[in-house]
Amino acid sequence: MVKRRQVLPPSQRQTVDSGNWLTNFSAYLRNECHLSANTVMAYERDLRHFREWLAGRSVAALTISDLSDYPAWLSRRALAPSSIARHLVSLKMLCRYLQLEGVLAENRAELLGSPKLWQRVPQVMSTAVVNKMFEAPRAADGLWRRDRLLLELLYATGCRASEVSNLRLRDTHADEGHCRCRGKGNKERMVPLGRRAIEAMRAYLEHERPQSAALRQPAPEWLLLSRRGDRLRRERIWELVKKYAIRAGADPDVSPHTLRHSFATHMLTGGADLRQVQELLGHANIATTQIYTHVDHRRLKSVHARFHPRA
Repeated sequence: MVKRRQVLPPSQRQTVDSGNWLTNFSAYLRNECHLSANTVMAYERDLRHFREWLAGRSVAALTISDLSDYPAWLSRRALAPSSIARHLVSLKMLCRYLQLEGVLAENRAELLGSPKLWQRVPQVMSTAVVNKMFEAPRAADGLWRRDRLLLELLYATGCRASEVSNLRLRDTHADEGHCRCRGKGNKERMVPLGRRAIEAMRAYLEHERPQSAALRQPAPEWLLLSRRGDRLRRERIWELVKKYAIRAGADPDVSPHTLRHSFATHMLTGGADLRQVQELLGHANIATTQIYTHVDHRRLKSVHARFHPRA
């Protein structure tokens, strides 16, 4: 249990409050909450908006009436309801930290409600479009074997772009047909590799990765490398997926997460159990996985026809 510090007197509260609380809060998230670098960066992005809204005011001096204007300010900046909800979570987390540090006597941000969110059905590609994407990388693209492996990994494992970016060479076991990835909260899970992904991995390891790895000393530990031998970053993965989606004639809004959605939906279509898909995706709560049952109408109809007595 985290012990709350004694609440500071108002004069000291102002001094602490106007200091570098964002840096201290980031250190708290990393060192005490053990959150991933990507999660900490997301909190920092959200709280930069809050700092802009503060305009030099003290957090300790804000009333609940003041704080209630913050969601409206975010809305005027044309943020989506889901983004506003995330910003409010970041603010509540910050105020909880400042309360533990004795800067705030109480966490008034907890009284803020979150906007109601519509559950959006995820975008899913057909297997034909996915196959076209796999054929899109060509020799003229340079590291085309790496790019094909990237696409195969995203679809074969259902991993997030950050998880594929952080795959290390020692995490992949082509002979055993699986890889070990680290998801949110640094949780590890074993994910099977399909035959096509294994073939693409072996081709990349034989023909392209050695040349990229030779550019760095000591030898890089990451599986997917950039042209300069560095880790293939998440932002670059998004760019490559969009590039090959457009080339394959897919929706230009396709992202790495679209391949993750397609993986889950096609697994359910093939008869996989929802709990199995939850484990493969690394979802902590099965409610997160259940959205894919809304996408696969054919499977729901077949289940209804099979088990309902009056179907």
